[in-house]
Amino acid sequence: MNKSRWFIHPIMILVISVIAVFTSLVLYIFWYVEVSQGLQAVIEKAGFDREQIFTPQTWVVILVLSILVGLILIGISVIFTFHQKTLQLYRLQRNFINNFTHELKTPVASLKLYLETFSKHQLPREDELQYLKHMIQDADRLTDNINRILSLAKIENRTLKGEFVDTELVDFARRFVENNLHIFKGCDISIHNPLERQYQYSIDASLFEMVMINLLNNAIKYNQSGRPAVRISFEPNGDSLYIIFADNGIGLPPKETQKIFRNFYQIGQSDNMSAKGTGVGLYLVDSIIRLHKGKIKAASPGLGMGSVFTLILPLNPAPQKA
Repeated sequence: MNKSRWFIHPIMILVISVIAVFTSLVLYIFWYVEVSQGLQAVIEKAGFDREQIFTPQTWVVILVLSILVGLILIGISVIFTFHQKTLQLYRLQRNFINNFTHELKTPVASLKLYLETFSKHQLPREDELQYLKHMIQDADRLTDNINRILSLAKIENRTLKGEFVDTELVDFARRFVENNLHIFKGCDISIHNPLERQYQYSIDASLFEMVMINLLNNAIKYNQSGRPAVRISFEPNGDSLYIIFADNGIGLPPKETQKIFRNFYQIGQSDNMSAKGTGVGLYLVDSIIRLHKGKIKAASPGLGMGSVFTLILPLNPAPQKA
């Protein structure tokens, strides 16, 4: 906080306003008591009827004034809370715009560089194929970011409905990983189904793929190990199916495990985490899972010890055997 302007800080204004209103009420009551005592002495000397001067309604007026002052204080507190939340949302949106701009500019700059290289130089076929591969990856990255924003807009407008089809989840996950190995290159992804059961569930394939992309990308992005690894496990628990994504990344502070699913939210304690991403990925994941009648929770043994994201979907008590 700028020391020269501490007196215009919202918290200081709130404190001063509350003190001013409360002091006004106290001074008013104090003044009334003092005046009443003086008048009472005069009335007793003059021989007037005290009840004619000090009516019971007077204390009713004081009570009403006290209630009104209380309502004013509550109103000030509500306005202050709303202001702080609005300010926080503004900061989150500003960070999102800055980070998302970076997420767009990086692949665009890369694509432009490759295209300029093609236009100025005659390259061997092997180099062309390598450059084309990188360009496709940049295009995929742009598409992923654009799809996130479009999905976010649909969620905010409550128009994201989804086309649900009954799907076997273990097979779906295996096919997704096999078809996207080029995206998760350098990451060890293993799928475990210890009970060897089939888990039929009605999902929107494109939305569920977005869930897996976000969780796997986070496991790779927020990772300082020599080789990122993600273990995807399917474990029934009563009437629910737990799909567990456990990675060997940098982990999460315990107090952040609930906040990370908020829109635009980014962890600020660690530079490694706050420097990447847009703050909408996990919000989309949470929204999509809720659309599928499930929920998601996050956990971590601690910083540097990996993270665990668990999707919880309601299932029949007795899934079929494979």
